[in-house]
Amino acid sequence: MTNELSALEREIEQTRQRLANTIDQLTHRANPKTIVGREVTSLKSHFVDLESGAPRTDNIIKVAGGVVGAIVVLAIIRKIVR
Repeated sequence: MTNELSALEREIEQTRQRLANTIDQLTHRANPKTIVGREVTSLKSHFVDLESGAPRTDNIIKVAGGVVGAIVVLAIIRKIVR
């Protein structure tokens, strides 16, 4: 019976350690600085090849084209409304 109790106590302690580690990981993931860092890395990876550091001109051109297109559409709408 003593062996069963000590085995149960070890199992409870291991479960506590796993739970504590899980909580630490979740706390780290939910930290606003960690979230911002992940989002910046994600956004950066769209425009820069993270391995070589070279710009991804295809994505840059797409975004620039979208911005120019939106400006043109707004200018046309403004002229029509006047």
